[in-house]
Amino acid sequence: MKNLKVATFVPFYKNFIKGQVEGIAKYVSRVDVYLHYNVLSEISRLPVPIQYFRYVRRFTKGNIIDNTSTPKNVKVNIISSFYLIPDGSNPFVGERLCRKFFNYVANRDYDILHAHIPWPQGFVAMKISKDTDVPYVVTVHGINEISDIINNSRNFLQQKIKGKVITVLNEADHIITVSYKNKKLLVDALGDHLNNKITVIPNGFDKELFRPIPQEYARKMLGLPQNKQIILNVAYLEPIKGHDFLLKALSIVRNSGKDFLCIVIGDGSQRRYLERLATRLGISDKMIFLGERPHSEIPLWMNAADLFVLPSLSEGNPTVMFEALGVGLPFVGTRVGGVPEIITSEDYGLLCEPKNPEDLAEKILISLGKEWDREKIRKYAEQFTWEKVARQVVDIYKKLLTR
Repeated sequence: MKNLKVATFVPFYKNFIKGQVEGIAKYVSRVDVYLHYNVLSEISRLPVPIQYFRYVRRFTKGNIIDNTSTPKNVKVNIISSFYLIPDGSNPFVGERLCRKFFNYVANRDYDILHAHIPWPQGFVAMKISKDTDVPYVVTVHGINEISDIINNSRNFLQQKIKGKVITVLNEADHIITVSYKNKKLLVDALGDHLNNKITVIPNGFDKELFRPIPQEYARKMLGLPQNKQIILNVAYLEPIKGHDFLLKALSIVRNSGKDFLCIVIGDGSQRRYLERLATRLGISDKMIFLGERPHSEIPLWMNAADLFVLPSLSEGNPTVMFEALGVGLPFVGTRVGGVPEIITSEDYGLLCEPKNPEDLAEKILISLGKEWDREKIRKYAEQFTWEKVARQVVDIYKKLLTR
């Protein structure tokens, strides 16, 4: 497959998409990444105290692209466009992007088209596939991509997107999704005919970046206390990530007499609300809201921590979970999405019910009092490296091209 040329359509080029694409690049001759960028998102950089701007800021050019250490056979093409809704929840953006992308893609002789998320990226791949007779693959990452579009379309605009997404998935040459729960949702929503063309491939992590180093050294580098137990969370500060339940759980942990420090890395529309909530709950002295940090810095924070906590209300298969496991950090999270498919033993972490701060507090207290075998956790995570994930994806490409 060393002669294989792949066009990949993505909503951003960082984190799990970047990891998988660059893993795939080791097995093919070229991967061209096509990313649409809405210039209107840059308005969020204005120094105006509007909460919505914190959300829109996620779509600025600086926040959707990470070109560090990109392999020579990966080219990231940024296709600028302009439309009023900054993200992809615009039912008319698909056709607009098709017209823009086609001029870049049509004459480049690709063997495979691969879209990450069905809308609008999958729609673009489907349209170009019809015009070029090149097979297309769609990866469905999160449950929200399925349930919000297929099951919960409440208005005219959502209904228009729903019909297009159903067509994208039905006509795809293959579908990849990150958990068996996702696969079941897709089959239940669209029918058993999809069953044989869906492959479950979980997310992964960069084993060169996320590797264990001595905790004492990591804390010294970051200026963190050596004598406190440290809880770490890395996530967008949006309602779906459940941070308010984490803070309520931590107030229970504090009332139990446990001394700890919780570090939250990430930004979003809920940051000010969460900072006020921490004050109201009397735990502001136990919290550090760091905001965004470079991805290359996250392994240092993970190695400095005693526990990683992710209280999400919904997930596909969170990359930060694999990254935490990759450095040997125990994981506490909610039973959502594909998380229970990965945290299959209490040797790796503990799970609780979503929206339940009492249950979450109990699991945090148990975890902080437990002697974890961090080397065992790290070895378990080795099966989820991006290299191994990419190999499975390339195997699907092979089957499509030889059938």
